[in-house]
Amino acid sequence: MCGICGVVGPRQATPIVFEGLRRLEYRGYDSAGIATLDKQGVIERRRAPGKLDNLAHDLERHPLHGRTAIGHTRWATHGAPTETNAHPHGTARVAIVHNGIIENFEELRRELEEEGQSFETETDSETIAKMVDLYLQKGLSPRDSAFATLKRLEGAYAVAMIFAEHEGLLIGARHGAPLAVGFGEGEMFLGSDSLALAPLTRRIAYLDDGDVVILSHEGAEFYDERGERVERPIKTTALIAGAVGKDGYRHYMEKELHEHPLVIGQTLQRLIDPATRRVVMPDMPIDLASVPRAVITACGSAFYAGVVGRYWLEEIARLPVDIDVASEMRYRNPPLTPGSLGILISQSGETADTLAALRGLREHDVSILSILNAEHSTMARDSDIVLGTVAGPEISVASTKAFTAQLAVLACLTIATARARGTLDEAGEEELVTALLDLPSRAAEVFTRMDDIREMARVVAEARDVLYLGRGSAYPVAMEGALKLKEISYIHAEAYAAGEMKHGPISLIDRTVPIVATIPSGRLFDKTLSNLQEAKARGGRLLTFTDEGSAARLQGIAEQVIPLPQVHPFVTPIIQTIGVQILAYETALLKGTDVDQPRNLAKSVTVE
Repeated sequence: MCGICGVVGPRQATPIVFEGLRRLEYRGYDSAGIATLDKQGVIERRRAPGKLDNLAHDLERHPLHGRTAIGHTRWATHGAPTETNAHPHGTARVAIVHNGIIENFEELRRELEEEGQSFETETDSETIAKMVDLYLQKGLSPRDSAFATLKRLEGAYAVAMIFAEHEGLLIGARHGAPLAVGFGEGEMFLGSDSLALAPLTRRIAYLDDGDVVILSHEGAEFYDERGERVERPIKTTALIAGAVGKDGYRHYMEKELHEHPLVIGQTLQRLIDPATRRVVMPDMPIDLASVPRAVITACGSAFYAGVVGRYWLEEIARLPVDIDVASEMRYRNPPLTPGSLGILISQSGETADTLAALRGLREHDVSILSILNAEHSTMARDSDIVLGTVAGPEISVASTKAFTAQLAVLACLTIATARARGTLDEAGEEELVTALLDLPSRAAEVFTRMDDIREMARVVAEARDVLYLGRGSAYPVAMEGALKLKEISYIHAEAYAAGEMKHGPISLIDRTVPIVATIPSGRLFDKTLSNLQEAKARGGRLLTFTDEGSAARLQGIAEQVIPLPQVHPFVTPIIQTIGVQILAYETALLKGTDVDQPRNLAKSVTVE
């Protein structure tokens, strides 16, 4: 959600910042802009609504020169996505870019207007620029103006600032939204995440919450929330520029779908000893055997992964599990059992609602285990245990491979917990681990069904509404399928536990409403089939994902039957997930939507 890139150095800065913004497109945005200092130290800005190509055309007509620059991709919160509301905001003295929300901006704006400051935009972010400008007018230095302004801000923010007549000075600050510093040779970089900086440097330092950083050609000075000089460790990131290309695929999402087998295998490799067929957890400061209860919280697709994890942990490990959408948990204030285990799931590790839930759990003596794809993120630093998903960069806004990697980690955590609690013996563990080790090759087999899934997509693409059904651990798979379809094709889709159909949703069924069902073999097959028969009797068009063992039983009942590879019931949700994600992708292609950057969505949601 929003992206920041900045540079101070010996080279022309605009091309560097623009390419950084290009690499941040995956976060979601609806306008963009860049500000530089020209040879005379004058601030120049170029801004454009819509995609970065619009900004590129503006820069071709009106180039920006200078060696100090900041850039921004904006996801609108306050004010429509117009050129006026696009970042950078500024005055003749200062230009700023901002991710997040300033919660007290109305109060500050009234105060500034009383001081004679005028406003041109509808944004909360302009308040920052106007307040810095006011302090500059009163004779404070750029550094002191920035510090004085930051002390007045309430809410979540990552901010970058440049100042007229101060070439080679860039100030950044972080409070609740991520910001990283890149170290080059005679130049310094600032970015929302390491992806923006990947082509420029592999030496990265991450700001802690409350930090301010002052960048110059010589390096970086870090200050903590008390204003005291501190050191932040420089880490060498493994991320390289080539890691985020499309590799010949049409879209990042297509590439990331095809990476399912690889990332599942990489993730399992960290947590399983193939020689002993045992799950090997990292050292943990908790005893899984004595945890009285688990609390899972996450947002979006990560929440649905958590729902699958709940089924596994309760059934196999016999561990009671509560689960909440993170945005609800913070305000629901549920009673929590001391000594419980909080399991947080996030791709970015910067999701604002999940971070808020983490802090709420901390207040109730709950240990924090986070499942993350970003092991240098805020959530990672605030957790007791981090289990990494080795998914690599996920650029498409709609999560795919990160989801199955999260499921792979949850599966291993389930086995380890069950072993610790005595609900799974050695033979049982070997059986489940064998099923997991078989997953990468079976996941690859899903792609042999592409032609069948494309045919199913033709039916779905013609619909205005689609229902998804599943039971047991197939129910959250149905929820994930419905979410993916909504996100990238803009078709309204809802998922229901199949047994709930007759309690209301069945009234929606007619020939215009396809029903996508995940119905694998197992003890719930007959129950789900009965629910589908009820829908078919009312004109429903049944489109089913099953497995090779049950495909024959659906012939003549379902309009389309796609048999996915036969696997152990424990890992069936992972295989079925790949199928419903491909269906969403193929449907979006037929609809002609922007698959990688769907409207109104952001990859890393860093505001509540």
